[in-house]
Amino acid sequence: MPQLNDSAGPASTSAEAQPAGVVRVLLVDDEALMRAGLRLILDGAENISVVGEAGNGQEAVGVAGRVHPDVVLMDIRMPGTDGIQGCRGVRALPDPPQVLMLTAFDTDAFILDALEAGAIGFLLKDTPPRNLVRAVQDAAVGTSSVSPSVLSHLISVAAAQGRRPVQQEATEGEGAALRGAAGDATGAQAAPGRPAGPDPLDALSDREREIADAVARGLTNTEIAEEMFLSITTVKTHVARVFTKLDVTNRVQVAIMVLQHGRR
Repeated sequence: MPQLNDSAGPASTSAEAQPAGVVRVLLVDDEALMRAGLRLILDGAENISVVGEAGNGQEAVGVAGRVHPDVVLMDIRMPGTDGIQGCRGVRALPDPPQVLMLTAFDTDAFILDALEAGAIGFLLKDTPPRNLVRAVQDAAVGTSSVSPSVLSHLISVAAAQGRRPVQQEATEGEGAALRGAAGDATGAQAAPGRPAGPDPLDALSDREREIADAVARGLTNTEIAEEMFLSITTVKTHVARVFTKLDVTNRVQVAIMVLQHGRR
């Protein structure tokens, strides 16, 4: 059983060298019990090692600068320096680690702010252990992980406010969550926050607009190919062109833009 480093306090670090290929993780939460639980899960996983802990965002920046983690798993709400400020600080470090945010509520008002601060993903604190482990491993290679209910809320809020989140990379697996989110956010199309001016979707061809609408409905590339009788390669090409023309980097951003400006 992994040993808990509770004697070292919340800002503890590990200077031990790790084998190549091991994902180094820094835990940041003001609750020692939460950190202990996360440590048990992650230290028990293959190719993951918890190399440090911190009790708030300010401590996280200092510890991260010393232990050089690959991933920082950070609570979004903490007394003192919260997770948003901590995320900005960590991401400003040289060769910064990826930041995965933890939240107790899928309707947390700070989720979009943390995403804009540079977080690569969001997980609920009740995420199953196997999903937590996979999210940490994905974050280490730059792949986004977002709990489905968090993603649904994120799209609804962003569409209503006319804001576009910035994510490093997103996976096609978000499609299932986008299905529910697209329905939830439909009412946001006429919200006061809807952007004025030219419709950026006008830059798309008719086929690309159909692809964008399908992405906003949460369809994967495979499902789009089946629905439109296209090859997977053709769909991927169209999706890439949509990303380029809309100046976005992932499917969540495409969905938000479609919801903001209305589907055909």
